Amino acid sequence: MDIEVRKFVIQTEEIFHEGGPPAASPRRIGAIAAVIHNPYAGCGYVADIQPMMEALKPLGIQMAQRLIDALGGDVSAIEAYGKGSIVGAAGELEHGALWHVPGGYGMRELLGDSKAIVPSTKKVGGVGTRIDIPVTHINAVYVRSHFDSIEVGVNDGPRPEEMVVIQAMSTGPRVHARVGGLAAADIEGKDGLR
Repeated sequence: MDIEVRKFVIQTEEIFHEGGPPAASPRRIGAIAAVIHNPYAGCGYVADIQPMMEALKPLGIQMAQRLIDALGGDVSAIEAYGKGSIVGAAGELEHGALWHVPGGYGMRELLGDSKAIVPSTKKVGGVGTRIDIPVTHINAVYVRSHFDSIEVGVNDGPRPEEMVVIQAMSTGPRVHARVGGLAAADIEGKDGLR
């Protein structure tokens, strides 16, 4: 099965402050979206959809590299990640779930030894639908300073027979994070939680 990409959309933000003092180093957060054809759209219930999950794996790696490049190209600077998908109206929510493995492992393969599960979200929606992609620390999901999200959408997608698959990454904590909890410097790195 070949994955047909109609287009890529990359968005990045560089955040200097959130009303307080400027950060010593601006935080960068970004997302990449690929608008792809959904081969199962309009087909009714298809029992075995897993061939598409395998076919999406190279796209997951390609997108992750493009996003790392857009965020400055330094893999060691990436501290948080997330993923998601928007399924066009002729598809079903489970089609979006096909992105869990390729979207997450595409990032994890390039980021090295990340321990934490990649947070995810998905929905079915029409053209122009937007979605909040959650992001958490790449090695310990309990690091509160890195809990965040980035809103993503494509103005002309997904069309009914398409899906939008998304990856997000960030170079650090929220600017002015101050709600306590486990600090990134104190991560044990054993279980992806702490």
